[in-house]
Amino acid sequence: MTRPAVRPDRVVALVVGIERYEAGAAWDLPGPCRDALRFRDWLLGLGVPDSAVLLHLAPLPDSAPPVPWRPADHDSLRRALVTDIPALGKDALWVWWGGHGVLDTDEHLRLYTADATVADRRNIDVESARALYRTDVVAGLARQMWMADACRTFDEQHHFPQTLPREHLPMGMRVRAHEQTVMLAAGRGQRAANDPERRLGLFSDIVLEALPADPVPDPVPLLQDVEARMGALRAAGLTDQLPAYVLERPGWTLTGPPAPSAPPAETAPKPAPPGHPMLRLVEALLAYPLMSDRDERQALVNELPASVVSRMPRHTMPRTDLVGILRTLRARPERLWELYDAVTLLDDDPVRAAELKSAVQDFAEGAAPGA
Repeated sequence: MTRPAVRPDRVVALVVGIERYEAGAAWDLPGPCRDALRFRDWLLGLGVPDSAVLLHLAPLPDSAPPVPWRPADHDSLRRALVTDIPALGKDALWVWWGGHGVLDTDEHLRLYTADATVADRRNIDVESARALYRTDVVAGLARQMWMADACRTFDEQHHFPQTLPREHLPMGMRVRAHEQTVMLAAGRGQRAANDPERRLGLFSDIVLEALPADPVPDPVPLLQDVEARMGALRAAGLTDQLPAYVLERPGWTLTGPPAPSAPPAETAPKPAPPGHPMLRLVEALLAYPLMSDRDERQALVNELPASVVSRMPRHTMPRTDLVGILRTLRARPERLWELYDAVTLLDDDPVRAAELKSAVQDFAEGAAPGA
């Protein structure tokens, strides 16, 4: 069996390149903006819409690109992760980040944002972000690729006067439906090499060379290729960099690059079917053609009491809209059957109705007190 492809228009990407920090010139890092733009061009070349590529840059004065970009300060990047990306309602995610980073005492990679200073080292905690993206807040982003070209040196070795500020991003309900592929440029305690003359990160350049013509590639052969290229550089004495790799699928985790003798991509373990009741119910509802029409969805919602509807977050994207509707109805499971009745009244297909009924039952049981 081949791995199912993700359509380019169903991909969203957070692309970050930070070369300049408020901490001052000592923190300047030529290269991440060029790497970010090269990655953006790769996405666009494969058909990913420009509107779905969230480009956040902090360029040095001589490397400002001729394309629009968003700021790379903490508040902007936090908003992108917490609000902007989930609101797009896509199926797959890329996070590409180039800049400075450090490993905290909890072994979390912290990526500095452009407004970091020596006194206030503002950052994004990668593990907190990944945890958020394993919840029902991003129910549709089943396949995720995370790449960070940043140092993972130990924070205490830098002797900063203040400790790192800590922040845990808000989370939804944890689910077992996401695949996360993580590529970190440096090993534990290591620096990530950067070439200021060519303005590129060593690891970013390797990944860009290894990327196939697929906006969401199969991670197993990609990780094998990236590590083979890095291994060749180490064997030639050109680097001692040991990238870290993690591949997590429901019920299966791989740490480190897949061995060359690992099963080929088409026989590697596949993601388990969405097991969370909300995910199943969302998919059952999306099977109805009427759910793609905003007016049709509104007609369904109008069948519910006004007191319930007034608390519903609404969205133009069908999947995101349905997640908001179901979160509201979760507090009153009996309202789910009113939704079921309204859907099956407008579309009486028996196969879809049977799956919807079963999905509503699962979701209602999970929403019951003590469940």
